[in-house]
Amino acid sequence: MTDELELLKRDWQKKEFDIPKLSYEDIHKMIWKKSSSIVKWILIISILEFTLPHLLYLLPSMQEGMEVYKKIGVSKYLFILSILTYSVAFYFIFQFYQRFKEISVLDNSKNLMRKIIKTRRTVKHYVIFSLSMIVVTIIIMIIGVYLSDNITLAFPELKEGLKNVSQEKLKITVMLSIGIFGIILTLFMGGIYFLLYGLLLRKLKKNYSELRQLEF
Repeated sequence: MTDELELLKRDWQKKEFDIPKLSYEDIHKMIWKKSSSIVKWILIISILEFTLPHLLYLLPSMQEGMEVYKKIGVSKYLFILSILTYSVAFYFIFQFYQRFKEISVLDNSKNLMRKIIKTRRTVKHYVIFSLSMIVVTIIIMIIGVYLSDNITLAFPELKEGLKNVSQEKLKITVMLSIGIFGIILTLFMGGIYFLLYGLLLRKLKKNYSELRQLEF
């Protein structure tokens, strides 16, 4: 039994010697490559997130939705908001591209750590902005319904089903419905952001922690 244990120990020690030893430069290069790949995916996702929803405007139901905005008198304000949203979205996409270009250049650990922190901060600001725009859009719609003179013109399908309901109660019902929908939509989009960007940010954080271990 003792001989068998000795043989196993010798075999294990031999395997230990066979395992290649990674140098500081090798580990640093691996972390750099992983970080560059993560930032590239952040850039790709942000571009897809910006372009794909615009395909929905081709659907007839979305065209009807645009008519509702006109009838409750908020189309002008939503147009201004959309210009702001597009401008800031382009800015963030450009920032992600800049972060990708920066992090794609092999650099020392301290600079790479600084770039990772900068990228994570940019992504967090982008997520906060995107969710804020959803909330602002919902608030504008609620205000539009509140200030509307005849809510049934914007939502004719409510006219037949709620004949005996006063305009004020109808307004409150529509406002509550939009508000609840807005909360659900914000939480849903927040969940998607958490799954997509959150996963990538956690990986970047892990890379940052590994770099700190290398340095300190």
